Amino acid sequence: MRTRVKICGITRVEDALAAVEHGCDAIGLVFYGPSPRNVEVERAREIVAALPPFVTSVGLFVDASQSEIEAVLTHVRLDLLQFHGDEAPAACHRYGLPYLKAVRIRHETNLLQYATQYSDARALLLDAYLPGVAGGTGQVFDWGLIPAQLSVPIVLAGGLTPDNVANAIRQVRPYAVDVSGGVEETKGIKDVAKIAAFMQGVHDAAL
Repeated sequence: MRTRVKICGITRVEDALAAVEHGCDAIGLVFYGPSPRNVEVERAREIVAALPPFVTSVGLFVDASQSEIEAVLTHVRLDLLQFHGDEAPAACHRYGLPYLKAVRIRHETNLLQYATQYSDARALLLDAYLPGVAGGTGQVFDWGLIPAQLSVPIVLAGGLTPDNVANAIRQVRPYAVDVSGGVEETKGIKDVAKIAAFMQGVHDAAL
């Protein structure tokens, strides 16, 4: 089965369409004010409206209140939610949408416990841990910390680039990979050539 690709931190319609043109499966929209990739609701609605069929729209939240998430969902047609904070399982599945739970990996992280605790998640998204940073660190964590068998699929994130994504896929064998900074010109603005190179790396991993 081929590795799926999510390109996160989309802030412009043209970047979303470029990602889709080069074969990504999902685009990520960040609804978190402190992030340089934060997107306003109206812009997010424009981006989602421009997507063709069969491309998943993912909304990323960090310890957002129920009212904040519901306000976004009122205006933006999201297919999947991504939780990057300390959200409990009940807080993740209350919206009637499938979700991903992000885990920032440290040496002491017990992924088997996370897989049990968030057993109804569509996947665990594994990212690098950096104190005070919810995600988008641009750093690679030790992939050897990932157990060989988990009861939920893995979405691998954290410092992925066109140069290392093929090796990451061969080593980890994730269901999907997630990239943001690795395909950017500046934070929040994607680079089409880097997107193309990243997608080529994903394809090369299957050879």
